[in-house]
Amino acid sequence: MSPIQFTQTVLWLDPEQALAVQSHEQLAAAGLKVRCISNLLELKQDLSQGQAFALVIRQTSQNLLKDVQDLMAETGIALPIICRVASYDIEAAVQAMRLGAAHAMVDNEWSLHAWRVALEGVHSLLEASAAAVVAQTALAQANHKPPSQNSNAQRSVVYVDPISQHLLALTQRVAQANVTALLEGPTGAGKEILARVLHESSGRSKGPFIALNCAALPEHLIDDMLFGHEKGAFTGAHKEFKGLFEQAQGGTLFLDEIGEMPLHLQAKLLRVLQERQLTRLGSERSISLDVRVVAATNKDLKKAMSQREFREDLYFRISTFKLKVPALCERPGDILPLVASILLRHAPHAESYTLSDEAQQRLLTYSWPGNVRELENVVQRAVVLCANQHIESHHLMFDECRIIDIQFNNHSAPTLVDHENDSCAEEEAFSVDASNLLHAVKMNEQQLILAAIKTTETRIEAARKLGISPRTLRYKMARLKTEMPDLALAF
Repeated sequence: MSPIQFTQTVLWLDPEQALAVQSHEQLAAAGLKVRCISNLLELKQDLSQGQAFALVIRQTSQNLLKDVQDLMAETGIALPIICRVASYDIEAAVQAMRLGAAHAMVDNEWSLHAWRVALEGVHSLLEASAAAVVAQTALAQANHKPPSQNSNAQRSVVYVDPISQHLLALTQRVAQANVTALLEGPTGAGKEILARVLHESSGRSKGPFIALNCAALPEHLIDDMLFGHEKGAFTGAHKEFKGLFEQAQGGTLFLDEIGEMPLHLQAKLLRVLQERQLTRLGSERSISLDVRVVAATNKDLKKAMSQREFREDLYFRISTFKLKVPALCERPGDILPLVASILLRHAPHAESYTLSDEAQQRLLTYSWPGNVRELENVVQRAVVLCANQHIESHHLMFDECRIIDIQFNNHSAPTLVDHENDSCAEEEAFSVDASNLLHAVKMNEQQLILAAIKTTETRIEAARKLGISPRTLRYKMARLKTEMPDLALAF
């Protein structure tokens, strides 16, 4: 048996002739799962399902490749293209590569080695495309053209590191089965992004994606938000309300931080998941549901079960398939592409931003305890502090490593007076008074919380701006009042 096993699904587009049974068997023996299609309409339908790894076409004319590329641009879903050309038509192979094909191979002269070379070319193209995102934005000095836009861009999905690519492939496979899924991972690692990928890769992609953070609402509101009520069900219920389960009909309901859900609601959720029906508050009529539930947690639910904080039967109901989202430090290949993605969302003229080699190295070696959310904060700070859209190492303000005073001189760029604990940067060591450092950290935290509260209308918005949950914000405010009463008067 060959040590390399191909398990990718490829689409086989040939408008003129079907794939012979013998050829189909040869490809299957090589480990390729082939889906044959004969026209662009079928291609459009298969692209929307998101199952394929690559597209194979028979390049009888330049028009077919161009038509395929136009269709991909229209749908916003692009696959690497492998062109089959006649053995005598070298010009067609060269032209196909010039027009953007990932690989060109001689028609009907197939072997395991030939397909290995072709698929390695596809892998190289995917890696180059990911690198191009960085090159077009944060890391490109010469290219000042804005990145190409398509419908995939709205997801802001970055899966470049091999660990992330494996997770993405597994997620897309799970998406095809109509089962509940549990996403596990630390806060800020991107569980909701993965939930959206799961939704958009499934047959429910045209349906709604509804999300609820179970830790962000009081207990008495979560019940109503999930299951709804009838008019007059309680004081103030002036009209009927469809809960999130009903709003997600035909689509996906994402329950974030499900480990924070109260026990009595866990029992009600379990019943709804088992029976696929719910009854609104104040109603006697059952409503059938067609909803896929995806849950997420940063807690150890098995430990919570042993402490009787989470129902065992609900755990097994929501964890038909578990997907673990690794911390950012475990997938360093995603860091620089994520920087580019963040710049695209938050910085004007993002394509002209550059990062010095030292800045890149610091981003890659930092531990990122706050994961992607912390990275987003660091990048946004750097955008504010840098001059001439060039980010240097000293523009990177890491939450755990730096205490920085920012001084503004007239209209010039901000000057950073950096009091850095260099043990974090691993540059040079010096002793620091731990009590003074702790006091400074608390002062900085209190100032950030105060600023967030003053610039937002609600505590929920303030927590979102700080990148923490409302419950964590309440805890921090209470702790600051206790430990630093002289500084907490504004609360």
